[in-house]
Amino acid sequence: MLTKLTIENVALIERAEVEFGNGLNVLSGETGAGKSVILDSINFVLGAKADRSLIRSGTEFCSVCAVFAPGAASGVFSVLQGMDIEADDALILSRKYRADGRGDIKVNGCSVNTSMLRRITSALVDVHGQSEHFFLLAESNQLKLIDRVAGAALLQPKQELSALLAENKKIAAVMQSLGGDERERGRRIDILQYQMNEIDAAALKEGEEEELAERKLFFANAERVIRALSEAAQAMSGEGAAVDLLRSARRSLADAAPYGKEYAALEERLESAALESEDIAETLAELCGDTVYDEREAEIVEQRLDLIHSLKKKYGDSVQKILAYREQIGEEYDLLVHSDRELAAQVKKYEANLKNIYVLCRTVTQVRETAAKGFCERVEKELRTLNIANARFCAEFRPYAEEDTSKATAEGLDSMQFLFSANAGEPLKPLSKVISGGEMSRLMLAIKTQSDGGEAETYLFDEIDAGISGRTARTVAEKFAAIAQKKQIIAVSHLAQIAAMADENFLIEKSVENGQTRTQILPLGENERREEIVRLLGGSGGEAAHSLADELIGSAAEYKRSIAGK
Repeated sequence: MLTKLTIENVALIERAEVEFGNGLNVLSGETGAGKSVILDSINFVLGAKADRSLIRSGTEFCSVCAVFAPGAASGVFSVLQGMDIEADDALILSRKYRADGRGDIKVNGCSVNTSMLRRITSALVDVHGQSEHFFLLAESNQLKLIDRVAGAALLQPKQELSALLAENKKIAAVMQSLGGDERERGRRIDILQYQMNEIDAAALKEGEEEELAERKLFFANAERVIRALSEAAQAMSGEGAAVDLLRSARRSLADAAPYGKEYAALEERLESAALESEDIAETLAELCGDTVYDEREAEIVEQRLDLIHSLKKKYGDSVQKILAYREQIGEEYDLLVHSDRELAAQVKKYEANLKNIYVLCRTVTQVRETAAKGFCERVEKELRTLNIANARFCAEFRPYAEEDTSKATAEGLDSMQFLFSANAGEPLKPLSKVISGGEMSRLMLAIKTQSDGGEAETYLFDEIDAGISGRTARTVAEKFAAIAQKKQIIAVSHLAQIAAMADENFLIEKSVENGQTRTQILPLGENERREEIVRLLGGSGGEAAHSLADELIGSAAEYKRSIAGK
């Protein structure tokens, strides 16, 4: 609920701070005292459009801060979680608007935009009056309301519907793995056949790409390699080259070998080096003869590498992964080619489920239509007690056919909207087309009286007493009291009957100080409340007016006691 509201520089209000209580909070005051400013301030912090007219004359900005204490089951917590905003027992909304058109919005210290703010506050406050903030103007919320009215009757068909939808989702996945319908499966088989043929035709081998890359590198440097081999071979085996020199050195040392072990050891080492050199020289000679630049082979290597690169782009980033993919699609191909019987069984089961899903959707619709019919009749009766004698109210369900079953969700296939007409001879219209704020407020009051009211914990009513008096005013007050057993209500009223029924009373008062007009919000004690009710009754303050005020207060208290705990 809304526990505290702080207003600064809004219209006639320089600064005001008000703490609201549980149950029914009534704001009253003389015409022009600034009651609309309070509502504008609340709407502003809830996310309504802002403009410079809100800013108090002579100041550069206006700001409103609202503190809420959401219940543990409030839907606002999931909204905040989705925005990564930390939530605790208190939810603080603050909004500032400057004369240059810039503004700041914060929720628990985190900056948000107006769209995010509205999403948050729609779960907190339901505003009824000339405002954009109507919870029930959204058709999705209207359907949720009917579901709450229908209650347990919807539980079983919805559970069965959810189970069938979940089963069909699994069947669809199996069908997809089997290639879907016959055409889709045929297309998939053709694709797999093409891919297998393309990979098989390439005849890839693991390690081949590395070998080809090495050959490509050779061909790119063939002239340098051939020249190096030739020069090395000449250095090793030419006249007076390395082999000859090593042999000559060994012969020379052979004369000294008999005269010392170290000389003999060196001779053996030179013999080994000479033999190794001869082998190297022979190998170099062979390589010189075999190493040539083959333009055709170079072209083949390039083409082969291009083919492997092309296959890698399609099927995997290495030859090994391409071959693994080939094995995978081969298994899929075999499954699809031999899956006709299994697929036919799955399709049959899927289509049978669709028929049952349609039947359940029709059941859900019938339950909703029955609940909606009774609910709308009760709302019409409520409206007649609220002085809208010719009110008509109904729920219009849009038709659907069996071919729409594929669009079904766990909520069924229903789409509906409430239609309303306040006057005889006037056509029924969607709630969004209802213009009168007073009629809208009384309609919403009737709806709230006949339902649990939805997730919002605070209701704000504007112009609820427009055009009513006497017994109707008493009826409105009683309905407020009934709703206030479970919800917080903040209502602006000119009626003594509603003020007498309040749990908390506030006086909106205008005064002139130093040539400036100011509006104040004053909480009323028992005596002050009594005097305000006398004023609302139009009394002069005499004994008769006070006696009537006491009678209203006593009667309201007795009524609230009678409904307590119901």
